[in-house]
Amino acid sequence: MDINLIRGLATLAAFIAFISVVCWAYSKKRKDDFDQAAALPFADEPEKVSRQEGVADP
Repeated sequence: MDINLIRGLATLAAFIAFISVVCWAYSKKRKDDFDQAAALPFADEPEKVSRQEGVADP
């Protein structure tokens, strides 16, 4: 077994892992979870910042 065969097998394994992640990310089963996660930044209204006493306005 030479180094080029090992490199080829490592490249093949990385390619298969990449294709697996892409298929997982774009599967229709995960769409609802990803849509919910994408809406999280908009879920909470920002709280109004109260000014501390004794702090001068800029």
